Amino acid sequence: MADDLPDPAETLKAIDIYLQTAYEGDLPLRVRSQMKVLDAWHGPFFNCSLFVHDPHDPPTRYYIRFGNKFYPHMKLAVELPPSSNHFVYRVDTHDRHCCPAPSAPEYNEFRQLMDNNQKLAEKIEGAWDTAGLPTFKAFLREDLKRRQAALQI
Repeated sequence: MADDLPDPAETLKAIDIYLQTAYEGDLPLRVRSQMKVLDAWHGPFFNCSLFVHDPHDPPTRYYIRFGNKFYPHMKLAVELPPSSNHFVYRVDTHDRHCCPAPSAPEYNEFRQLMDNNQKLAEKIEGAWDTAGLPTFKAFLREDLKRRQAALQI
């Protein structure tokens, strides 16, 4: 069973870092509208209609499609890693599933988009880590430490 979902204030901090990094300036109207919906929401935070969640009961993954300055489908995900009770933040670039074949004329351009998305995801997740927010990479580091310590016994 998972611990409670992240505190809304923590998630808003993660959202703020994501948006500042992903857009480096003015947010598009779609994202500004999403933030107005979130600001106006008065129910349980993760029940806001902006959050999409997986079908598990209770859900183990929530996300909002905020996009970035060159790709509208990138998502901020709040998810429960395997064998963990603590939610983490992760950027889902949402571009790996639709890469054209290497022989396609748009392949090189799409690969560049994927590279840009990956660099941006790493930058966002690094900023989250610096801000002390729980990330998937931090979870992996801690998991590795636990496993190494168990081998020392």
